[in-house]
Amino acid sequence: MTELQEQDTLTAGRASVLADLAAALRGDLITAADEGYDGARAVYNAMIDKRPLAVARCANAADVVACVRCAVDNGIELAVRGGGHNAGGLGVWDGALVVDLSAMRSTTVDPAARRVRVDGGCTWADVDAATVPFGMATPSGFLASTGVGGLALGGGVGYLSRRYGLTVDSLLSADVVLADGSLVTADADHYSDLFWALRGGGGNFGVVVSFTFACHDVGEDGTVVAGPVLYSLEDAPEVMRWYRELLPSLPEELSGWLGVITIPPAPPFPEKLWGAKSCVIVWCYTGPAAAADAVTAPIREFGSPLVVGLAPMLFSALQSAFDGLYPSGLQWFWKADMFTEISDVAIDVHAKFAARLPTGHSAMHLYPVDGAAARVDAGATAFPHRQGGWAGVIVGVDPDPANAAVITKWARSYWKELHPTSAGGVYVNFLGLEDRDRAHGAYGGNYGRLSRIKAHYDPHNVFHINQNIPPAS
Repeated sequence: MTELQEQDTLTAGRASVLADLAAALRGDLITAADEGYDGARAVYNAMIDKRPLAVARCANAADVVACVRCAVDNGIELAVRGGGHNAGGLGVWDGALVVDLSAMRSTTVDPAARRVRVDGGCTWADVDAATVPFGMATPSGFLASTGVGGLALGGGVGYLSRRYGLTVDSLLSADVVLADGSLVTADADHYSDLFWALRGGGGNFGVVVSFTFACHDVGEDGTVVAGPVLYSLEDAPEVMRWYRELLPSLPEELSGWLGVITIPPAPPFPEKLWGAKSCVIVWCYTGPAAAADAVTAPIREFGSPLVVGLAPMLFSALQSAFDGLYPSGLQWFWKADMFTEISDVAIDVHAKFAARLPTGHSAMHLYPVDGAAARVDAGATAFPHRQGGWAGVIVGVDPDPANAAVITKWARSYWKELHPTSAGGVYVNFLGLEDRDRAHGAYGGNYGRLSRIKAHYDPHNVFHINQNIPPAS
């Protein structure tokens, strides 16, 4: 048989396999022959351009089981895509069968038990819509468009981390399709080793088709006092030194992330500031309303802010406040590290590269990981970065593909100078495609245990299109 004949036989065989899979699914199977293929393979980060074998828009857990078994039985690469974004675009891959959970979006809240069950394709907007009307929330991130699965499996740093810990600290159970096609429920009493690994170990251990989270009080009836305080870029070093000393001393009901940004050219920002480079702290106070003025007074009164945007709002409004600035389809390039301090050397680097912000969407953010999040033992969950400090990320972002090289060069150069001031580790959810070899640093002392658990549940590394933990030999 010639090479061309072998290829034709392989193609015919794959077509037959996909036809059988399509017939078995309640959801849709989309291939290159279908009109919606380009839309189905597109991901949040438009810098990623992969051509999968097929995209399975799963309707339920049975569809996920069918996809995993099909891929394993036929030697097909498997990629798993949740409901939101991924720094490296690892929810899609050339030649892979993509298990797309984005159609699985149901939520069920139990106000009395203070918990919420969430399908694997949900975004945090879906969760907040279910919980905030009851005055509750589960710790999540900073954008409502973020997918629940990706954020939760990597750790989950967000506005509520100082008060209630990370997302993984509120995970009660998870329904998981394993590499052998079985469906199990992992919690503290069942598959406890798998449950430990899911709380920070990423998508290495299976496809999570649903999560159950604890919910916590947030503000009064879901209303918090929150918003940005903007400073002139010239004041950034002074602001950063003040912030690094102040934050650990604040009540845990108050948290704020620090960044360097370009002020968006849109309301509610004053028109005279549009396009100006700025140092920003976005604050969120979730305690009693009667104490809000006293607690937030130090952050309102420091320095000479350009804008003090603190105001009462629903927690869900804060979560979605920046979604419009970062719609799906932008070019993204990510670099990241963990930091136990914001040193004077680091502040000099931040000031230098803030002045060189290449595009209006590009930014640097430092997210606090202290308070309740830091009181959890480093070995209690797979997420290891419990020593306090910040998860830092540098993102080069722009709508225009022509600027991809510019934003990439800026982010790489910024990271190269800043990295020596870091703690050495990295938050796995911030790892881009070129940093897949940093997975060991993402898990620190937990890596060995994760590798052994991987060997038990996925010995052939079926789930490897991720920030991968190879199974222990």
